[in-house]
Amino acid sequence: MVGFVPRVHWIDHSKGNADKYIYGGWWSVWWMGTYTMVLSKAAFFHRKYLSMYTYQMPASIREYVTKNRNCEDIAMSFLVANATNSPPIWVQGKIFEIGSTGISSLGGHSERRTRCVNRFVTEYGRMPLVSTSVKAVDSRSIWFW
Repeated sequence: MVGFVPRVHWIDHSKGNADKYIYGGWWSVWWMGTYTMVLSKAAFFHRKYLSMYTYQMPASIREYVTKNRNCEDIAMSFLVANATNSPPIWVQGKIFEIGSTGISSLGGHSERRTRCVNRFVTEYGRMPLVSTSVKAVDSRSIWFW
């Protein structure tokens, strides 16, 4: 996946349990300098992944996404990472967002997304997301090549 809005996950060490994860938003990406997902609201990928999402991804994940009306982007990130064993690519750019009234502005959003990550790990039987710090930038705006 290639996109403009990175997100990250990490192991929840506070529980003393190495198989639980936490979902982190933009500030976590900024603080940690790494990311493992890009949001599908501003991303592109090969069309074969749409078919895989519909016909090959575990149906229980699609049902969970539909029921909860959340985490389709996390599900797609899991699917692509599982198929490619590769991290996403974050493209530096400017996107214009209209307001902040979406589901991410509701209370408990990060906790719901954390539940999605952990549920999808269980469904896949492993953590397929790959961490990276690579960012594609427009070289015309960089002084040193």
